[in-house]
Amino acid sequence: MRTSAVILSGPRDLGLASLGLCAPTVGDLVVEVSHSGISTGTEKLFWCGTMPPFPGMGYPLVPGYESFGEVVEAAPESGFRVGEHVFVPGANCFADNVRGLFGGASRHLVTPAARVARLDRGMGAEGALLALAATARHALAGFNTALPDLIVGHGTLGRLLARLTVAAGAPAPVVWEVNPARRSGAVGYEVIDPAEDTRRDYKAIYDASGATGLLDQLVTRLARGGEVVLAGFYTEPVSFAFPPAFMKEARIRIASEWTPDDLTATRALIESGALSLSGLITHTRPASDATEAYRTAFEDASCLKMILDWSGHA
Repeated sequence: MRTSAVILSGPRDLGLASLGLCAPTVGDLVVEVSHSGISTGTEKLFWCGTMPPFPGMGYPLVPGYESFGEVVEAAPESGFRVGEHVFVPGANCFADNVRGLFGGASRHLVTPAARVARLDRGMGAEGALLALAATARHALAGFNTALPDLIVGHGTLGRLLARLTVAAGAPAPVVWEVNPARRSGAVGYEVIDPAEDTRRDYKAIYDASGATGLLDQLVTRLARGGEVVLAGFYTEPVSFAFPPAFMKEARIRIASEWTPDDLTATRALIESGALSLSGLITHTRPASDATEAYRTAFEDASCLKMILDWSGHA
Protein backbone atom coordinates (compact mmCIF):
# COMPACT_ATOMS: atom_id res chain seq x y z
CA MET A 1 0.00 0.00 0.00
CA ARG A 2 1.21 3.49 -0.81
CA THR A 3 0.06 6.88 0.37
CA SER A 4 0.68 10.59 -0.07
CA ALA A 5 2.71 12.09 2.78
CA VAL A 6 4.66 15.20 3.66
CA ILE A 7 8.41 14.55 3.66
CA LEU A 8 10.90 16.84 5.35
CA SER A 9 14.21 15.95 3.70
CA GLY A 10 16.24 18.60 5.50
CA PRO A 11 15.90 22.15 6.87
CA ARG A 12 13.36 24.07 4.74
CA ASP A 13 13.29 21.18 2.26
CA LEU A 14 9.70 19.95 2.41
CA GLY A 15 7.23 18.57 -0.09
CA LEU A 16 4.55 15.99 -0.81
CA ALA A 17 5.51 12.54 -2.09
CA SER A 18 4.28 8.97 -2.43
CA LEU A 19 5.49 6.59 0.29
CA GLY A 20 5.11 2.91 1.01
CA LEU A 21 3.21 1.92 4.16
CA CYS A 22 4.13 -0.98 6.41
CA ALA A 23 1.50 -3.74 6.41
CA PRO A 24 -0.85 -3.70 9.42
CA THR A 25 -0.35 -6.39 12.05
CA VAL A 26 -2.54 -7.76 14.84
CA GLY A 27 -4.23 -4.91 16.70
CA ASP A 28 -3.45 -2.28 14.06
CA LEU A 29 -5.82 0.11 12.36
CA VAL A 30 -5.55 1.76 8.97
CA VAL A 31 -6.79 5.35 9.17
CA GLU A 32 -7.61 7.61 6.24
CA VAL A 33 -6.64 11.07 7.44
CA SER A 34 -8.92 13.98 6.61
CA HIS A 35 -7.07 16.71 8.50
CA SER A 36 -3.65 17.11 10.11
CA GLY A 37 -2.22 19.99 12.10
CA ILE A 38 1.14 21.74 11.86
CA SER A 39 2.94 22.29 15.16
CA THR A 40 4.72 25.62 15.54
CA GLY A 41 6.84 24.10 18.30
CA THR A 42 8.75 20.91 17.55
CA GLU A 43 7.92 20.78 13.84
CA LYS A 44 9.15 24.33 13.34
CA LEU A 45 12.47 23.37 14.95
CA PHE A 46 12.94 20.50 12.49
CA TRP A 47 11.90 22.72 9.59
CA CYS A 48 14.41 25.38 10.62
CA GLY A 49 17.12 22.85 11.46
CA THR A 50 17.40 24.09 15.06
CA MET A 51 16.03 21.07 16.92
CA PRO A 52 18.43 20.04 19.73
CA PRO A 53 19.60 16.38 19.68
CA PHE A 54 16.54 14.20 20.17
CA PRO A 55 16.17 10.37 20.24
CA GLY A 56 15.18 9.08 16.81
CA MET A 57 15.67 12.38 15.03
CA GLY A 58 17.06 12.69 11.54
CA TYR A 59 16.04 13.32 7.96
CA PRO A 60 14.13 12.40 5.88
CA LEU A 61 11.07 12.27 8.11
CA VAL A 62 7.31 12.60 7.98
CA PRO A 63 6.36 15.41 10.38
CA GLY A 64 3.12 15.87 12.28
CA TYR A 65 1.46 14.33 15.33
CA GLU A 66 -2.03 15.86 15.07
CA SER A 67 -4.17 13.79 12.71
CA PHE A 68 -7.90 13.13 12.49
CA GLY A 69 -9.58 10.69 10.16
CA GLU A 70 -11.70 7.62 9.50
CA VAL A 71 -10.89 4.00 10.27
CA VAL A 72 -10.85 2.13 6.93
CA GLU A 73 -9.40 -1.19 8.15
CA ALA A 74 -9.79 -2.69 11.63
CA ALA A 75 -9.11 -6.20 12.85
CA PRO A 76 -11.82 -7.65 15.14
CA GLU A 77 -9.48 -7.71 18.14
CA SER A 78 -8.77 -3.99 17.79
CA GLY A 79 -12.07 -2.96 19.38
CA PHE A 80 -12.73 -0.51 16.54
CA ARG A 81 -15.04 -0.62 13.53
CA VAL A 82 -14.61 0.63 9.99
CA GLY A 83 -16.23 4.05 9.72
CA GLU A 84 -15.36 5.27 13.20
CA HIS A 85 -13.41 8.53 13.46
CA VAL A 86 -10.28 8.84 15.54
CA PHE A 87 -7.46 11.14 16.54
CA VAL A 88 -4.00 9.71 15.76
CA PRO A 89 -0.93 11.16 17.59
CA GLY A 90 1.48 10.35 14.77
CA ALA A 91 2.66 6.98 13.51
CA ASN A 92 5.82 5.09 12.59
CA CYS A 93 4.51 3.16 9.61
CA PHE A 94 6.55 4.21 6.58
CA ALA A 95 8.82 2.22 4.31
CA ASP A 96 11.40 3.68 1.91
CA ASN A 97 13.83 4.51 4.75
CA VAL A 98 11.76 7.50 5.86
CA ARG A 99 11.65 8.15 9.58
CA GLY A 100 8.30 8.32 11.35
CA LEU A 101 9.51 10.18 14.44
CA PHE A 102 6.19 12.05 14.33
CA GLY A 103 4.63 10.64 11.18
CA GLY A 104 1.15 12.16 11.18
CA ALA A 105 1.18 14.29 8.01
CA SER A 106 -0.03 11.55 5.68
CA ARG A 107 -3.23 10.60 3.87
CA HIS A 108 -3.13 7.09 5.37
CA LEU A 109 -1.63 5.86 8.63
CA VAL A 110 -1.12 2.40 10.12
CA THR A 111 -1.20 2.56 13.90
CA PRO A 112 -1.82 0.35 16.93
CA ALA A 113 -5.42 0.74 18.03
CA ALA A 114 -4.25 1.46 21.59
CA ARG A 115 -2.72 4.77 20.44
CA VAL A 116 -5.81 6.40 18.97
CA ALA A 117 -8.78 8.17 20.55
CA ARG A 118 -12.34 8.00 19.28
CA LEU A 119 -13.89 11.33 18.35
CA ASP A 120 -17.17 12.43 16.83
CA ARG A 121 -16.90 12.67 13.06
CA GLY A 122 -18.58 16.07 13.22
CA MET A 123 -15.45 17.59 14.77
CA GLY A 124 -13.84 17.74 11.35
CA ALA A 125 -10.65 19.80 11.30
CA GLU A 126 -10.94 20.55 15.04
CA GLY A 127 -10.39 16.85 15.69
CA ALA A 128 -6.71 17.41 14.87
CA LEU A 129 -6.38 19.74 17.87
CA LEU A 130 -6.87 17.06 20.54
CA ALA A 131 -3.15 16.60 21.31
CA LEU A 132 -2.58 20.33 21.72
CA ALA A 133 -5.59 20.60 24.04
CA ALA A 134 -4.32 17.58 25.99
CA THR A 135 -0.89 19.21 26.28
CA ALA A 136 -2.54 22.26 27.84
CA ARG A 137 -4.51 20.03 30.19
CA HIS A 138 -1.33 18.18 31.19
CA ALA A 139 0.34 21.44 32.18
CA LEU A 140 -2.61 22.29 34.42
CA ALA A 141 -3.05 18.83 35.91
CA GLY A 142 0.57 17.99 36.77
CA PHE A 143 2.09 17.35 40.16
CA ASN A 144 0.96 19.68 42.99
CA THR A 145 -0.17 22.35 40.56
CA ALA A 146 -2.05 25.63 40.86
CA LEU A 147 -4.17 26.96 38.04
CA PRO A 148 -2.64 30.00 36.32
CA ASP A 149 -3.53 33.55 37.24
CA LEU A 150 -1.12 34.76 34.51
CA ILE A 151 -0.51 33.14 31.12
CA VAL A 152 2.26 34.43 28.86
CA GLY A 153 1.42 34.18 25.15
CA HIS A 154 -1.97 34.20 23.39
CA GLY A 155 -1.14 31.64 20.72
CA THR A 156 -3.06 28.38 20.44
CA LEU A 157 -1.55 26.83 23.57
CA GLY A 158 -2.06 30.01 25.60
CA ARG A 159 -5.70 30.19 24.53
CA LEU A 160 -6.28 26.56 25.46
CA LEU A 161 -4.68 27.10 28.88
CA ALA A 162 -6.98 30.08 29.46
CA ARG A 163 -10.08 28.20 28.30
CA LEU A 164 -9.30 25.21 30.49
CA THR A 165 -8.72 27.47 33.50
CA VAL A 166 -12.10 29.14 32.99
CA ALA A 167 -13.74 25.72 32.41
CA ALA A 168 -12.33 24.54 35.77
CA GLY A 169 -14.26 27.31 37.53
CA ALA A 170 -11.14 29.23 38.55
CA PRO A 171 -10.90 33.02 38.38
CA ALA A 172 -10.19 34.22 34.85
CA PRO A 173 -6.43 34.50 34.24
CA VAL A 174 -4.66 37.52 32.86
CA VAL A 175 -2.96 36.80 29.52
CA TRP A 176 0.08 38.70 28.25
CA GLU A 177 0.60 39.14 24.52
CA VAL A 178 3.19 41.44 22.95
CA ASN A 179 1.71 41.14 19.44
CA PRO A 180 -1.37 43.39 19.14
CA ALA A 181 -2.75 41.19 16.34
CA ARG A 182 -3.04 38.28 18.76
CA ARG A 183 -4.86 40.05 21.58
CA SER A 184 -8.30 39.40 20.10
CA GLY A 185 -10.32 36.21 20.47
CA ALA A 186 -10.43 36.04 24.29
CA VAL A 187 -13.63 34.67 25.82
CA GLY A 188 -14.04 35.15 29.55
CA TYR A 189 -10.57 36.52 30.25
CA GLU A 190 -8.45 39.60 29.51
CA VAL A 191 -5.46 39.87 27.15
CA ILE A 192 -3.11 42.79 27.74
CA ASP A 193 0.26 44.20 26.77
CA PRO A 194 2.69 43.13 29.52
CA ALA A 195 4.02 46.70 29.67
CA GLU A 196 0.63 47.76 31.05
CA ASP A 197 0.67 45.24 33.90
CA THR A 198 2.00 46.38 37.30
CA ARG A 199 1.11 43.30 39.36
CA ARG A 200 3.81 41.58 41.41
CA ASP A 201 1.70 38.99 43.23
CA TYR A 202 0.90 36.25 40.74
CA LYS A 203 0.76 32.81 42.35
CA ALA A 204 1.10 30.74 39.17
CA ILE A 205 2.54 32.02 35.90
CA TYR A 206 2.35 29.73 32.86
CA ASP A 207 4.70 30.62 30.01
CA ALA A 208 3.28 29.38 26.70
CA SER A 209 5.51 31.62 24.60
CA GLY A 210 8.72 29.58 24.48
CA ALA A 211 10.59 32.91 24.49
CA THR A 212 14.16 32.87 25.80
CA GLY A 213 15.41 35.23 28.48
CA LEU A 214 11.97 35.74 30.02
CA LEU A 215 12.33 33.82 33.27
CA ASP A 216 13.95 36.60 35.30
CA GLN A 217 11.11 38.97 34.42
CA LEU A 218 8.49 36.38 35.37
CA VAL A 219 10.12 35.68 38.74
CA THR A 220 9.79 39.35 39.68
CA ARG A 221 6.03 39.10 39.01
CA LEU A 222 5.51 36.22 41.46
CA ALA A 223 4.05 36.33 44.92
CA ARG A 224 6.29 34.76 47.57
CA GLY A 225 6.26 30.99 47.08
CA GLY A 226 4.76 31.32 43.61
CA GLU A 227 5.43 29.06 40.64
CA VAL A 228 6.53 29.60 37.05
CA VAL A 229 5.49 26.78 34.70
CA LEU A 230 7.49 26.44 31.49
CA ALA A 231 4.88 25.08 29.10
CA GLY A 232 6.60 26.04 25.84
CA PHE A 233 9.59 24.40 24.15
CA TYR A 234 12.95 26.08 24.62
CA THR A 235 15.84 25.53 22.23
CA GLU A 236 18.40 27.50 24.24
CA PRO A 237 19.52 26.92 27.85
CA VAL A 238 17.05 28.32 30.35
CA SER A 239 18.73 30.25 33.16
CA PHE A 240 17.76 32.69 35.87
CA ALA A 241 19.35 34.98 38.44
CA PHE A 242 19.34 33.22 41.78
CA PRO A 243 18.93 36.14 44.28
CA PRO A 244 15.48 37.34 43.07
CA ALA A 245 14.22 33.75 42.89
CA PHE A 246 15.65 33.11 46.36
CA MET A 247 13.88 36.14 47.79
CA LYS A 248 10.58 34.98 46.30
CA GLU A 249 11.16 31.31 47.24
CA ALA A 250 10.07 30.68 43.68
CA ARG A 251 9.24 27.28 42.25
CA ILE A 252 9.97 26.47 38.60
CA ARG A 253 8.23 23.56 36.87
CA ILE A 254 8.51 22.11 33.38
CA ALA A 255 5.35 20.76 31.76
CA SER A 256 6.05 17.94 29.32
CA GLU A 257 3.82 16.37 26.67
CA TRP A 258 0.39 14.89 27.26
CA THR A 259 -0.29 11.38 28.51
CA PRO A 260 -3.09 8.97 27.52
CA ASP A 261 -5.01 10.07 30.64
CA ASP A 262 -4.82 13.66 29.42
CA LEU A 263 -6.28 12.65 26.05
CA THR A 264 -9.16 10.86 27.80
CA ALA A 265 -9.90 13.76 30.14
CA THR A 266 -9.66 16.36 27.38
CA ARG A 267 -11.94 14.38 25.09
CA ALA A 268 -14.52 14.26 27.92
CA LEU A 269 -14.29 18.04 28.37
CA ILE A 270 -14.86 18.57 24.65
CA GLU A 271 -17.75 16.12 24.46
CA SER A 272 -19.45 17.70 27.49
CA GLY A 273 -19.15 21.17 26.00
CA ALA A 274 -16.91 22.42 28.84
CA LEU A 275 -14.03 23.03 26.41
CA SER A 276 -14.47 24.60 22.99
CA LEU A 277 -11.86 24.33 20.23
CA SER A 278 -13.58 26.89 18.03
CA GLY A 279 -11.66 29.88 16.73
CA LEU A 280 -8.24 28.28 17.07
CA ILE A 281 -7.83 27.25 13.43
CA THR A 282 -7.03 30.36 11.42
CA HIS A 283 -5.63 28.81 8.24
CA THR A 284 -6.50 25.70 6.20
CA ARG A 285 -4.71 24.58 3.03
CA PRO A 286 -5.06 21.50 0.82
CA ALA A 287 -2.25 19.01 1.42
CA SER A 288 -1.05 19.65 -2.14
CA ASP A 289 0.00 23.11 -0.89
CA ALA A 290 2.03 21.67 1.99
CA THR A 291 5.24 23.53 1.16
CA GLU A 292 3.56 26.93 1.36
CA ALA A 293 1.36 25.87 4.28
CA TYR A 294 4.35 25.03 6.46
CA ARG A 295 6.05 28.29 5.56
CA THR A 296 2.91 30.25 6.46
CA ALA A 297 2.47 28.37 9.73
CA PHE A 298 6.01 29.21 10.83
CA GLU A 299 6.50 32.70 9.41
CA ASP A 300 3.09 34.41 9.44
CA ALA A 301 2.34 35.82 12.91
CA SER A 302 -1.39 35.92 12.08
CA CYS A 303 -1.45 32.12 11.77
CA LEU A 304 -2.48 30.56 15.07
CA LYS A 305 -3.06 27.08 13.70
CA MET A 306 -2.58 25.72 10.19
CA ILE A 307 -4.52 22.62 9.14
CA LEU A 308 -3.79 20.49 6.08
CA ASP A 309 -6.89 19.16 4.30
CA TRP A 310 -6.17 15.69 2.86
CA SER A 311 -9.42 15.18 0.96
CA GLY A 312 -8.79 14.24 -2.66
CA HIS A 313 -5.41 12.59 -2.00
CA ALA A 314 -4.68 8.90 -2.40
